[in-house]
Amino acid sequence: MNLYLPILVLAALAAGFAVFSVVAATLVGPSRYNRSKLEAYECGIEPTDQPVSGPHAPAGQRFPVKYYLTAMLFIVFDIEIVFLYPWAVAYDGLGVFALVEMALFVVVVFVAYAYVWRRGGLSWD
Repeated sequence: MNLYLPILVLAALAAGFAVFSVVAATLVGPSRYNRSKLEAYECGIEPTDQPVSGPHAPAGQRFPVKYYLTAMLFIVFDIEIVFLYPWAVAYDGLGVFALVEMALFVVVVFVAYAYVWRRGGLSWD
């Protein structure tokens, strides 16, 4: 049990900090609401009553799904780098098995990239 004590203390500190942060924000934060605070906030675009042209959504509406799809694709393909950096650092000690596994991983990511490209997921229009 002594081995798990530091983990339990850290978990208790994290939970305590989370509860403290929520309670403090509720007590200290502003409680005056107006029309603009109750509007949906997306990417810093001020809410207006006039429709906006371009890639922006009309006033009071949500952004097109294409915006979120592009963000999700960025995250998915960015995760590849998270796996490649540690592999590159420890490459000398991993051997041929790790090389084959990483090659398979890169092939899978490139197949997904080609699929998204072919389907037009990377074009904004």
